[in-house]
Amino acid sequence: MPDGTLTVAAMADLHVREGQSAPYRELFAEIADRADVLVLAGDLTDHGKPEEARILAEDIRHCRIPALGVLGNHDHECGRLDEMKTVLRDAGLHLLEDHVCEFGGVGFAGTKGFGGGFGRRMLGSFGETAVKQFVRETLDEVMRLENALRNVKEKRVMTVLHYAPVLDTIEGEPAEILPFLGSSRLAEAIDRFPVAAVVHGHAHVGRYQGRTPGGIPVYNVAAQIEKPTGRPYGLIEI
Repeated sequence: MPDGTLTVAAMADLHVREGQSAPYRELFAEIADRADVLVLAGDLTDHGKPEEARILAEDIRHCRIPALGVLGNHDHECGRLDEMKTVLRDAGLHLLEDHVCEFGGVGFAGTKGFGGGFGRRMLGSFGETAVKQFVRETLDEVMRLENALRNVKEKRVMTVLHYAPVLDTIEGEPAEILPFLGSSRLAEAIDRFPVAAVVHGHAHVGRYQGRTPGGIPVYNVAAQIEKPTGRPYGLIEI
């Protein structure tokens, strides 16, 4: 942490599956030599099974730096979220859905996020009940994020999401699925706070860096995205 700078290694979309053996242990050891904090931005497991979470948990236990993150849509698949969370918490992963965290003078706030589209093509709460419920899910996630950001006391803040807050970092994905990859409503909330950087995953195609309308840097840290490190994780200095 030279000169008060915190180096964050961030990645997403690990998609740990049953039958794998220590899939990220060596990578986490490499990260611990290069960064001060490890951030995992959702889709930690492939089907949200506690058995998958236990495999990742063993690798997290061997990580020598603090680890924190949010869950993604895949982590919800089996409907066993509480079991998943318990397994990961017991391994030392700080889940931002539960509380904000502080490491090295940087506050971390986050939530999963949700879809809904971007800009003038953003889905509105009108018409069928199903549409209104979809938009309500996004608004609920935005409220969780805003509440978390209000609770951060540090002047330097990183926001962690799974869904994208901007189009910039998901360019290249099929146009038909863009509304399901994120929402501008997330960026609108972030721009109301002094956030230094945002990380997300979910989109396996896209580009590493973009910005919110307010100019805050946004990074797509999905493991499948090409990054300046040439590795599955990005390194971001806060």
